[in-house]
Amino acid sequence: MEKRDFVYEGKAKKVWTTSDPNLYVVEYKNSLTAFNALKKDTVEGKGRLNNLISASLFRYLSGMGVPTHFVELLDDLHQVVKKVAIVPIEVVVRNITTGTLCKRLGVEEGKTLPRPLVELYLKDDELGDPIITEDHALLFGWSTQEQLLRIKEITLKVNSLLSEYFLRLGIILVDFKLEFGIDSSGNLLLADEISPDTCRFWDRDTRNRLDKDRFRKDLGDVLGAYQEIWKRISSSGEKQ
Repeated sequence: MEKRDFVYEGKAKKVWTTSDPNLYVVEYKNSLTAFNALKKDTVEGKGRLNNLISASLFRYLSGMGVPTHFVELLDDLHQVVKKVAIVPIEVVVRNITTGTLCKRLGVEEGKTLPRPLVELYLKDDELGDPIITEDHALLFGWSTQEQLLRIKEITLKVNSLLSEYFLRLGIILVDFKLEFGIDSSGNLLLADEISPDTCRFWDRDTRNRLDKDRFRKDLGDVLGAYQEIWKRISSSGEKQ
């Protein structure tokens, strides 16, 4: 599967057409951004790790019955995915309080929630991806009621599966962001990526941060954290 026409470049990935009109090639970049791209850097090797991690997690979820856009891994930087129309809503699941949740609501950091908190954000960089309600999504046509119900169903299943998966690796899945898309047959699919760029991972024993928070908070050794996630995934023996 070869890249053909360039389609789109985001903060972390590039997208290309292929000989199949229903398939794209995604290229993972070494760029790092935070705070809606106000903070930027490049870390050599980061694209490879995110590509491998995301591919592995998509394979795992697909094997557990979650519909995803992932098709196959091409090489260290590229994977093939199904072409989808992205639903303009980012879904954030929070299991432990941290980040903007604490800043926005003044709640204590590190509190384990009695059940997952699901939040919706409008996917719009110019507006800073504002938090929205289900009514916003429905009234402004960003999603249908059926899509929202299915999105929440898949989201909670992904949270359950990945929380258990990572706990077996000695990692706490603190929170994460998901995106969804509609394929040519009208199916709702989990899309984008699942990586240390889009998830918060804490070591179960030390609470050491193994994700992009190391970049956000200037903690250093960003690549080492991503490498640790891939090391545990690739050596776990879990079904992938």
